[in-house]
Order: sequence, then C-alpha cells, then structure tokens
Amino acid sequence: MKKKIQLPLQTSNLVVGFMVWVMVSALIPFITEDINVPQEGLALVTALPVILGSILRIPFGYYANILGARTIFISSFILLLFPVFYLSEATTFTDLLIAGVFLGIGGAVFSVGVTSLPKYYPKEKHGLVNGIYGAGNIGTAVTTFAAPIIAVQVGWSQTVKIYIGILLLFILVNVFLGDRSEMKIKAPLMDQIKGVYKNEKLWFFSLFYFITFGSFVAFTIYLPNFLVDHFGIEKVDAGLRTAGFITLATFMRPIGGWLSDKLQPFLLLMGTFLVYTISAIILAFSPSIGLYTAGTLAIAICAGIGNGIIFKLVPLYFSKQSGIVNGIVSMMGGLGGFFPPILLSVIFSMTGHYSIGFMLLSQLSLASFVIVVWMYYQGRLHLAGEVFDSTGQGILVTDVNGTIKSVNPAFIHLTGFDQSEVIGKKPSVLKSGKHTKSFYDSMWSDISENGMWQGEIWNKRKSGEEYLQWLTISEVKDDSGNVIRYVGTFSDLTHYEQSKEVVSSELGNKGL
Repeated sequence: MKKKIQLPLQTSNLVVGFMVWVMVSALIPFITEDINVPQEGLALVTALPVILGSILRIPFGYYANILGARTIFISSFILLLFPVFYLSEATTFTDLLIAGVFLGIGGAVFSVGVTSLPKYYPKEKHGLVNGIYGAGNIGTAVTTFAAPIIAVQVGWSQTVKIYIGILLLFILVNVFLGDRSEMKIKAPLMDQIKGVYKNEKLWFFSLFYFITFGSFVAFTIYLPNFLVDHFGIEKVDAGLRTAGFITLATFMRPIGGWLSDKLQPFLLLMGTFLVYTISAIILAFSPSIGLYTAGTLAIAICAGIGNGIIFKLVPLYFSKQSGIVNGIVSMMGGLGGFFPPILLSVIFSMTGHYSIGFMLLSQLSLASFVIVVWMYYQGRLHLAGEVFDSTGQGILVTDVNGTIKSVNPAFIHLTGFDQSEVIGKKPSVLKSGKHTKSFYDSMWSDISENGMWQGEIWNKRKSGEEYLQWLTISEVKDDSGNVIRYVGTFSDLTHYEQSKEVVSSELGNKGL
C-alpha cells in the first residue's frame, strides 16, 4: 500500500518544499514596506534561496539512494522550521539574507523524488512519473498566488508563520506514510562522481536543464517585481500573472514526460529550444504587455515540456548513478534560476532595459538546439555502430574502388584475418580460386543493374582453409544517386553443407 502512495506523497512533499523556497520573492513587495532593502540588494535577497537550493541537490540526490526518500524529506522539513520562523521575525536586510539562504533547503528536495520514484516503476513510465512529480513545482505558484492575498489581510510576518504549521503537518505525514523499506543503493560518493563526470551527456543535460528549469525559476522570481515596476500593475495582479506562468509550466511538465515516453525525446527537445529562441527574441524588444504575456507564456510551455523530457533522459542513460546525476543536473537548473535575475538587474542598471539579457537567453537556446541535433544524430550513428559490431554475420565495407574501409568483429571471427591485415586491401585477399573470371563478371553485372547480388561463393580463411559463404553485396548511394561504397555481408555455410552430406550418406546407407 505504501509503495502505491509514494508518487502522490512525494509530489505533495515537493509542493510544500517549493512553497517555502519562493516565500521571500513572493512577499518581497510587502517586506520592503517594513524593512529597508537597497535597490541593488533586491535581486540578491530573492535569488539567495536558489543558491543553497541548487548546491544541496547533489548530496540530497545521493543520500536519497543511501537513506531513502522518507528520511530525507522528514529531515528537510524539520530543518526548514528554523529559517521560516527566523524570517517571520526579521527586521533587517541581513535577517532576510540569512533566512533566505537556508530556505534553499526547500528547493533542494527536488532531487529526492526524481531519484526515489523511478525505483517503483518500469522504464517506459519514467518520463510520466518524473513529470508528475516535477509538477510539484506548482508549490511556487501556490505561494506566489496565495501569500500576497493572505499578507494583505494579516501582514507578511503572520503569513510566513502559517508555513510552520504546514511543515509540521508534513513531517507527521511522512513519518507515517513514508516508505521505510525503499530499496537502497549504496556506493561511495566520489566513486559515483568519477563514474559520470567525464560523460558528455551529463553536462549537456545540465545545460538543457539550466535553461528550462532555470528560466522557470528566474521568471518566478523576476516577474512579480518586474511587472509592478515596468508595467505599473498592482502587486496582487502581478502575483496572479506570475502564478499563471507557474501553473502553465507546471501543467506542461507531466505532459512533456508523457510525450517523451511515447516519442523521440531529442526531437521534442529540438522543438522546445526553437520556440525558446523565438520567444526570447520577442521579449528582447521590450514589447507591450500583450506581446510580453505571449512571449512569457510560450516560455512557460517550453520550460514545462523541457523539464519533463530531461528527467526522462537522465534515468535512461544513468540508471546506476541516477542519484548523483539527478543532483548535478537539478543543481545546474537551480543555478540557472539564480544568475538571470542578478544579470538582468546589472544589465538594467547599465542600459536602462533588459533586451541584452533576453538576447542572451535566445542565443543560449539556439546553441542548445544545435547540440540536441548533434546528440540525436550521434545517437543514431552509435546505434548503427552497435548493430554493425554485434551482428553475427561478417560485414565488410569498401569504397567505390573496392578498397576495404571497415570490417566488423564477426568478419574477424569467421575469416581469421585481423582488421589491420585487410583494411586498405581488396576483397580479393579472400578469394579461394575456385571461381572463374566470368563468375565475378556476372556478379558485378548484377550489382550494376540491380544494386545488389546474393549467392553462394567459395572463399578462404587466413589459414588457407576454403569454406562456403552465403554472400550479399549491396550498393550504397548518396542523395544524388551516385555509388559511394559497397557493403558485403556473409555467413558461413560450411557446417550446413556438411550436415547435408551426413544426412544424404545416412539415407543412402538405408537405401532411401
């Protein structure tokens, strides 16, 4: 029973963690009425929770495998009680900074669920499962929408204290409903890091999540204050619009995970980063509120879909090191939410507008699109290489002049020739001498007319032993129809012929 409720339980835990994580940014318009926050410190105080929330994702993901999700969630919520209470009593800018740093624990819990939940489901459902769990970032929308409304009624300090009750409730819920018997995976932290840090996919996935989740966090933090200052709308209205952005991105996350279970994830990512590029360019031109809304909503859709896709890919390529990889990738996503608000503030103070910042986003998205295209075609080439190496049939590839360019392991096994002994030579090194010139002339005539030839042929091994092959030779053409290489595939018929001879001999002995 407990295993069945882990998905809704851990998703609810993420909702609570993210509610706490963005508390400062949601309430900053109210906090600044009571506490003097310098203009240059606004971005810092709202971005600080993201730092710890990002860095802690690595150990949280790792220890989720070692200790289990139940222990990590309970410990995290207990630790969060202290900065939440401290924030509710804050009276200075320094107090806000101290509380903000430790509220980052709420964002760090993300890597717990994406490490724990795939253990309960088959691989073909990992995209959907992690997408549903990732939808727990709706917690940012809950706080962004509800906290300002409550603060209008009871003040921001009392609003913060409400979160203490919510944390205490979820500590109890996890004590009783968390899975004590979750499968544990124990491996030294440094061994796991050494096993993955040289893998280029880790850093590409980190870059992609830096953009998709980073933009989600950045817009969540940046929108409330920006909409008030730049467009002059009311604080509650700004909170509602930001909540709409968060809700849409959150809703699209499980859809992105589900789509990546059904379709090719890299093709989906290509489309995601193309839309990112176009949307960021629109925002760079500082449009009206209508176009600005359209651009941000397009980014919300892409952020949600992209987030869902990436955490389908992580367990697919890193099943044994999922804890540490989830931590690293999700950390980079969190840091992607830390830098943009600060960068935008610096750019605005220097230029008076945000256009350069949005153009940087568009260029980074375009670069990611190019990388995804490269990864997709590299994957197809890798798959072709695996088929080439693992097939039981011997394969040799020649150029248009008949010079051998490549052979597979089965070729070496069947013929006895090593790769270095045949590369750069003609297939004639395999000739047995049993066939006449007219046989080969007829073979190449068929290849020229039909594009291929199939049949039995006697060849010899390196040892000089003659053996019978079933050989297929095919042309490979380019887009213009010109032959660029030939591929020969063959299997050894010797044992088959020997078996026929034995059967015929036995039948003859019986007079049949």
